[in-house]
Amino acid sequence: MNDLPEKPPRRRRYSGRNPRNFEDKYKEHQSERYPEDVAKIVESGKTPAGMHRPIMVSEILNALALAPGNVVVDCTLGYGGHARELLSAIQPGGRLLGIDADPIELPKTEARLRTFASPDASIELRRMNFAGVAAFLADRAPEGVDALLADLGVSSMQLDDPTRGFSFKFDGPLDMRMNPRRGKSAAELLSTLNDVQLSALLVENSDEPNSLEIAHAILMAHASKPLESTLALVDVVRAQTKQLGDAETDLTVRRVFQSLRIAVNDELRSLDAFLRQIPLFLKKGGRVTILTFHSGEDRRVKASFKQGFQDGLFSFISKDVIRATSAEQYSNARSSSAKLRIAVRS
Repeated sequence: MNDLPEKPPRRRRYSGRNPRNFEDKYKEHQSERYPEDVAKIVESGKTPAGMHRPIMVSEILNALALAPGNVVVDCTLGYGGHARELLSAIQPGGRLLGIDADPIELPKTEARLRTFASPDASIELRRMNFAGVAAFLADRAPEGVDALLADLGVSSMQLDDPTRGFSFKFDGPLDMRMNPRRGKSAAELLSTLNDVQLSALLVENSDEPNSLEIAHAILMAHASKPLESTLALVDVVRAQTKQLGDAETDLTVRRVFQSLRIAVNDELRSLDAFLRQIPLFLKKGGRVTILTFHSGEDRRVKASFKQGFQDGLFSFISKDVIRATSAEQYSNARSSSAKLRIAVRS
């Protein structure tokens, strides 16, 4: 009988000195085994593959003013970077409640957070869209919560993984669903829209100035041959943008992908439902911080907080958005578009 340990499988071969494809970046996917290599990537201002760097952590912690024993809810767990800091700030005796709609990433995030929780009862997580957060909190925190965070950005793990179809930089299926098990993919959505409807989405979700021309080009191409990959869509948008004499092709492509992602996941309607519920589950003096990444989101948060203040539901709202410091924007380019708003329950 051979008692020798089984040899680990050989890693995939790739061309060149450094792996370029997401699936080949084995060191970044095993940060615990290669901490020095991952640290060098972070220091260079990049986000390692399969990871997400939380934005404006110190500003959020200052705004929430957490204390040991608090109950805090992270409505968009993502990689868990914010949640880990929240959990640390409320110990001993605090409870972290967390939700996320992504069935692929949530189990990984839970495993990471469990290593910091003592005891495990201090963490309770649920897979769901944050539009239904009131029902979750009515069950798990009927007395209300002391603080709430919602980071509305797409996590780097989703953007960087070509199989999710969120990024225009890599070829992959034109999907973009936060929960790949539910709803229509972006490719399927295109088959249900006409020029006017798609144009309206491009205006509402990303303020695209050439919305009608871009929409017409996309749907003409999709009718001729279904656009089922991210790069197929990129080619159509870039070609139309150049035809319009616009040199900012990447910016237009970014806006199209943002618009489709928002529509596929019904993000703005979910945000509206979420904002209406916030005063219902915050304790007196409870604090809420929301990170937004485009004007459509920020307009809604600003208007909701302002109305809540006028109705006496909030005793304080931030008049101006808080931005990431120049140092953070330099070290993490994905923080440059982030806007943070704060409200305090009456």
